[in-house]
Parts: sequence; structure tokens; C-alpha cells
Amino acid sequence: MPKTTLIIVDIQNDYFDGGDWPLHQMERVSTNAAGLLANAREKDNLVVHIRHENDSPEAPFFRPGTVGAEIHASVAPKAGEVVLTKARANSFHDTGLLGLLHEAGIEAVTICGAMSQMCIDATARAAADYGFQVTVVEDACGAKEMAFGSVEVNAEQVHAAFMAPLAMGYAKVATTADLLS
Repeated sequence: MPKTTLIIVDIQNDYFDGGDWPLHQMERVSTNAAGLLANAREKDNLVVHIRHENDSPEAPFFRPGTVGAEIHASVAPKAGEVVLTKARANSFHDTGLLGLLHEAGIEAVTICGAMSQMCIDATARAAADYGFQVTVVEDACGAKEMAFGSVEVNAEQVHAAFMAPLAMGYAKVATTADLLS
């Protein structure tokens, strides 16, 4: 079995009800991510927490130094777990994540978090491009409704529109139950 790490991407307070950029069913997403986190800790797998901070204090969410930019309590890091801060969608960009995974001898990554259409997609594709075996846990990922021109797309459709191509060419797309059974 390949040496695996769990990468939890951007499960931060602003994505929850009452935050500045709430996502669809984020409580369910974080509950599933918490189950994956407990399992990874039990197996003594490397856990990497990724948090996003927008560079500008005028950003609509994840502003530096705000409660909204903090990792949500449901998946809070324990002492000794890696926390990396990023400023772009791709969790590998300027974070040291690639070197960390190589140094730890990691061959496979399991990815969960938010948003499906941004940071999960970018991180999963980058991980595959770097040669890792990638699993995306779709029910532990959250999406937001989007619009393009006159087309409005609900969060479930956005999520599916990103999971389908990931499953087609970049990752195994699984559910929390699949991985924990």
C-alpha cells in the first residue's frame, strides 16, 4: 500500500453559515472531513492542513487576521500537524507542500475540503501532474453556486461538473464511506 497523506484544503470559518462566503452543505462536508481526519490520525498518516489567506484586506473572504480565515474547529490541527498557508487555488504553489510530501516519501494523497471548483480542482490536478496517486473525497468537498453570463448553476451541479473530469483523468473520486469502510 502506498504511503498516503490526507490534505485538508480550506475548511475555514468563512465557508460556513454566518461566514463571509458560505458554501452549500458545509457542515456535512466538515463532518465527513473530520471522519477522514480521525481515520488518518488513527493510522498515523501524515496530515496536512491547508488554509487560504487572500492578499488584500479588501478581499470578500479569508482576509488576513480575521476569524473567517481560521481553520474551522471541526478539523482543527493538533500539535505537530502541518499547517500551510496559501494565496492561490493550487495548494502546491509557493507553500512547500511538494517538498514536504517528497521528504516524507508520500506516494498517494487523499484530498478533501473546499471549494470543489477552485482549490480542490487545482490541487488535485497539480498532485496528479506531480505523479501522486490522487483520491478526492467528493462528499467531503464543498462547492458554491456560480454564474457565467446568463447561466446560473447551483452548487450541486458545480460540484458534479468538477468531480466528473477529475474522475475521468486525474483522480479516484470516492465517498467518505468508501474510504472508511
